[in-house]
Amino acid sequence: MVLPHHHEHADAGVPPPFEPPSLAASAEEHYPVDRVIFSVAAVLVIAFIAWGTLRTQTLSRVASTVLGGLMTGGGWAFVLAASGFVVFALWLAFSKYGRIPLGRENEPPEFRTVSWIAMMFSAGMGIGLMFYGVAEPLSHFVSPPPGTAQPGTPEALDVAMATTLFHWTVHPWAIYAVVGLAIAYSTFRRGRCQLISSTFAPLFGRRGSSGAFGRAVDILAIFATLFGSAASLGLGALQIGGGLVAGGFMASVGTGLLVAIIVVLTIAFIASAVTGVAKGIQWLSNINMVLAAVLTIVVFVGGPTVFILNLLPTMIGDYFGNLAQMAARTAATGGDATAEWLSGWTVFYWAWWISWTPFVGMFIARISRGRTIRQFIAGVVLIPSTVSLLWFAVFGGAAIAAQRGGIDLASQSIEGQLFGLLNTLPLGGLLGIVAMTLVAIFFVSGADAASVVMGTLSQGGTIHPSRGIVVFWGAVLGAIATIMLLVGGNDALSGIQNITIIMAAPFVLVMVLMCVALTKDLRNDPLMRRTHRCTTAIEQAVEFGTQNYGDRFYLPVKPHPDRASAPQIRGRREVTGGSGAREGPG
Repeated sequence: MVLPHHHEHADAGVPPPFEPPSLAASAEEHYPVDRVIFSVAAVLVIAFIAWGTLRTQTLSRVASTVLGGLMTGGGWAFVLAASGFVVFALWLAFSKYGRIPLGRENEPPEFRTVSWIAMMFSAGMGIGLMFYGVAEPLSHFVSPPPGTAQPGTPEALDVAMATTLFHWTVHPWAIYAVVGLAIAYSTFRRGRCQLISSTFAPLFGRRGSSGAFGRAVDILAIFATLFGSAASLGLGALQIGGGLVAGGFMASVGTGLLVAIIVVLTIAFIASAVTGVAKGIQWLSNINMVLAAVLTIVVFVGGPTVFILNLLPTMIGDYFGNLAQMAARTAATGGDATAEWLSGWTVFYWAWWISWTPFVGMFIARISRGRTIRQFIAGVVLIPSTVSLLWFAVFGGAAIAAQRGGIDLASQSIEGQLFGLLNTLPLGGLLGIVAMTLVAIFFVSGADAASVVMGTLSQGGTIHPSRGIVVFWGAVLGAIATIMLLVGGNDALSGIQNITIIMAAPFVLVMVLMCVALTKDLRNDPLMRRTHRCTTAIEQAVEFGTQNYGDRFYLPVKPHPDRASAPQIRGRREVTGGSGAREGPG
C-alpha cells in the first residue's frame, strides 16, 4: 500500500508543519480496495468458517489444545501487558505530551462531548455490561477466585466487587486508549492514513509501514476485530435467548434459535453500518445511553437503594486496596485452579479487550479529532470507568442483595440472571423487554462500528468504506459469531472465550510495538520540537549572559533581518540573578 504523495513528509521522519494545511485529508478520500489485505483476510476467514461448519468438533478440540498451551506458556504475558498499557497511558496523560492536540492547533472537537461519550461507551463494551452486569459480581460472590475468601461471606462480597471493577474499569479502557491514541495522533496530527499499520511509520518509515509488515499488521487487525466482535455478538445472542426464556416467550433456546437471532441482528447492523457514523452509530448510541440510564434508575430505585449507596465507597476502597494483588495474579499463585479461573475471567477479559482494540481504537480515534492527548486519555479512561462503577454497583449490588435475601439467582443460567433480577422488581416483564431491546441495540451499534472499521482496514484507511465491503464484513462477522457458538457445543460461552483468547494473542505484540512507535512520534511532534528549541535558546542566552555580564543583562527581541518589512516592535527585559529584576527600556 502506498500512501498519498502529499503526506510523504510525515512518514519520512521529517516533522510536518506546525499547522498542516489538511490533516487527515487522506482519510476523507475514497481509496480502492487493497486487494492483498482484503483477499488474504477474506480467504482465511472463509476457510475458518468452512472448517467450523464442516468439522465443528475438530475445531473445538484444536481450540482447546491451543488454549491450554497458550495459558500454560503465555498467560503471564496477557497479565503483564494489560498493566503495562495502564502505566503507559497514565504516563502520557501526565507528561509534557498531554497538551499535544489530535489535530491542528486550536481545532475544536468534531463531536459534542455527550455524543462522544455515548458512542465511545456503546462501542467499547455495551453488550458485555448487559451480559456480565449481574453475572460477574454474583459469580464471584458465590464462587470467589481461588485463595481469596469463603463463598457468600462479607469478605466474598468485597472480593467480588473489587474483581469486577478490576476487569471493567481502568485496565480495559487504558488498553483501548493506547491504540486509539496512536491512530488518532497518526491520522489527525501527522496526516497519515487511518490504518493500524500507519502508526508504525516512526519505526519503519513510510515504505516499511506500508509494505509486507504493514499489510500483515492490518490483516491481524481484521482478524482481531472479527473474533473480538463476534464474541460480543455471541454473548448478545445468548442473552436475548435467555430473555426469551425468562419472559415466558420460549420454553428453551436451542442453537437454531440463537443462529436465527444472529441472522436477524446481522441484517439490522449491516443496514445501520451503510448509513455512516454520523447517522447510524451516533443515533443508535444516543438511544442506548437513554435506555441504559432508564433501566439503571429503575433498578436503583426499585432495588436495595441504601445497600447500593453503601456499596459504592466500599467498592472503590476494595478496588484500590486489592489492585496490586489482582494485577499480579497468575497461575504461579494457585496452580491449576487459578490457571483455570484466569482463563475464564481475567485472561479472557484481557484477550477480549485486546482483540477489540483495532476496531474500538480506530472508532474512538475517528470520533476524537480536535481533543488533546490529556483530554483523550481522561475521557476514554475515567468517564467509562465511572459509568462501569455505577453500573456494577446497581446491578451487581442488587443481585447480591437478592441472593443474600433468599432469591437464588446464582442457580439460573448466566445469560438469564439479569432477567431473573428484573423479575424481582415491579413490571419485571416490561423491564425484561427493555433489557432485550437494549442488548439488541448494543449488538447493532457495536457490530456496526466493527464492520465499518474492517472496511477502513480493507480500503487503505478511508473513513468512508464502500458499502459492498461493509456488507461483506458484516455478513462474515455474523457467520463467525455463529461458528463460535457451535464450537462451544452445550457450553457456548466456553467456545466464545477460547477462540477469543487464541486470536488476540498475536495482537499483544503489535500493541507493545505500537507504544514504542507512538513514543518516538511524540518526541518529534512540532509542538515538542518548538518547546525544546525555545527552552534551549533561552537557556543558552541566559548562560551566555551570566558568563559575560554576571547577573546584569537583558534579552532583546527584534525582527529577523529577512523580515525587515514587518512592523518593528522591540521589547527588552533586564534579568538579574536575584529578585531585583526590572523591566528594561522598550
